Amino acid sequence: MWLDVPPVSQSRGAWQKARIPDEVIDRVEAYQARWGGLVLPSAPGMPEDAAGPRMLSVDTPEWEDTSAPQGWFFEAGPQRSAVPYAFLIGPDGTFGIAGGDDGQWVPLHRSIDGWVEALALAYAAMQVADTVTRLTGSAVGQLDLTAMQPVAAVGGITNGWWYRPGLLVAVYSGESELFARTAYRTAYLYAGDIDDQWV
Repeated sequence: MWLDVPPVSQSRGAWQKARIPDEVIDRVEAYQARWGGLVLPSAPGMPEDAAGPRMLSVDTPEWEDTSAPQGWFFEAGPQRSAVPYAFLIGPDGTFGIAGGDDGQWVPLHRSIDGWVEALALAYAAMQVADTVTRLTGSAVGQLDLTAMQPVAAVGGITNGWWYRPGLLVAVYSGESELFARTAYRTAYLYAGDIDDQWV
């Protein structure tokens, strides 16, 4: 579903007065033009960081020099529920979360496109899987993914997907890294008639 969002052109003058560089405003404008107003449902049972923003929509870019990489970040969209972090687009185009006590930045996907692909894959996997197994905490660390290949379309960094014939695996570690809590890691194993169309 698409909702109306204000164009960045309405804010450009104020942002320029605030000394936000034109190239940063152009990046935000391109994001808003492509994604602004898109509302996607979260896949059932997903952690909040994997579920992503309630709606894709920008806010004022902000310079951050306390996280790596340093640079201009902007909001990817508001949270679906009350969580102690924000969904941001980093200076290198990565999509991730920032928050916690120290405002730490944790990139989840190489781009917002990767998150959208991951969300679509979660829905498709639920429909095709014969069985779905959920693992949490230390059990996630025991998964052997060496015989599997990453699903390139999702551009996984902290959250990612892996494939082999008959099995898809999603691993969500974003909140775990942000809060330094191993128990927050979650994985889903989707088994069934799954072939190389998934990669």
